Amino acid sequence: MDKIFSFCHNFSLIFLIMIIRECLSDNHLRLFQPIWFCLWHRFWKLLIRLKIIEFKKEEKMPFAIGGNSRIRTNIPAENAYNALEVSNRNISLRQLRLSTGKRINNPGDDVAGYITSRALQSRNGAMKAALLAVGDAFAVTNISIEALDNISQRLLTIKDTVSQAASGALGTDELVSLAKAAYRMAQQIQTIVDTTVYGGRQLLDGTFSAAFVIGMNAKYDLVTLSIDLTTYNSEYNIPSGSFDIKALTAQHFAGVSNLDLTSLDAVSSTNLGIFSSTQINLTIQSLNQALQNVNKVASLLGGISNRLSSQEDLLKAQITNYNAAISRIEDADVALEQLELIKAQFLQQASLISLAQANANPQAFLQLIRG
Repeated sequence: MDKIFSFCHNFSLIFLIMIIRECLSDNHLRLFQPIWFCLWHRFWKLLIRLKIIEFKKEEKMPFAIGGNSRIRTNIPAENAYNALEVSNRNISLRQLRLSTGKRINNPGDDVAGYITSRALQSRNGAMKAALLAVGDAFAVTNISIEALDNISQRLLTIKDTVSQAASGALGTDELVSLAKAAYRMAQQIQTIVDTTVYGGRQLLDGTFSAAFVIGMNAKYDLVTLSIDLTTYNSEYNIPSGSFDIKALTAQHFAGVSNLDLTSLDAVSSTNLGIFSSTQINLTIQSLNQALQNVNKVASLLGGISNRLSSQEDLLKAQITNYNAAISRIEDADVALEQLELIKAQFLQQASLISLAQANANPQAFLQLIRG
């Protein structure tokens, strides 16, 4: 076959040279040059049709075959798979953060941030508990102050009554009426003392004392505030001092031994109690001392209330600041997480395409096996 092709090729070249020579040597044949070239062209087409001459297109080998013809281990596919796994994990992480709203969902997300946020949460929880305790202390002081104010008003009423009886212009019946009114006021004071209760405990009977945790210092030591209504100072004692709230009964009024308000029914012209001529001055002195001591307790509780108010404002500000610090550490930036999610999804699609192409490359080698 190669000899036939060589013969035809040489014959066509000789025929072409003869045509050119005749055309150049004989001028009258120049008119027939197109005819000779046409005949030569038809001759070549005949040879091609008879498959004596074949033109083969050069086939380029795929890059994978030319670059790496090993199919037992598909390294490009493994690289694409690893990239796909990274994208999948990143997508899961971003979706978790967006769904929970937290950047740190487990210690592995940020070890240092996790430790810091847990410490802040612990301290913040203590601050919230202290704020509740401040509220309880507020309730105790406010209830006590209101009760002491009522007691003070009734002591003033009794004092006015005694002062009115001291004028000497009243008869026996008027004095008896005033004595009965004073006795009712004394009973009302005792009722106030007995009914001033918080959390099942009486506040003004001379036994109440409590410590409230109102904060925590830098060393995590508790800061407490004590409200002690049993003692005030060396010259004032509620149960046993000059004004005995607990023992404010008919037989004992402000430590005056001969003060007699034994019974409302027993008050008569012969038993005027605090309105007897020998007891009026002592009664007024006792009432003044009682008012002074009530005001001392009220001022003590007022000072405690002011401190509690300041502590409440401080705790609220601290809790807000702690919440802000915890949020900066733990909470997720929704805009950033959404951006990272879109980026991870795009990389996931790119990894899938690369993996599909890497898995398709070894298929080209099957052509060699089939061939």
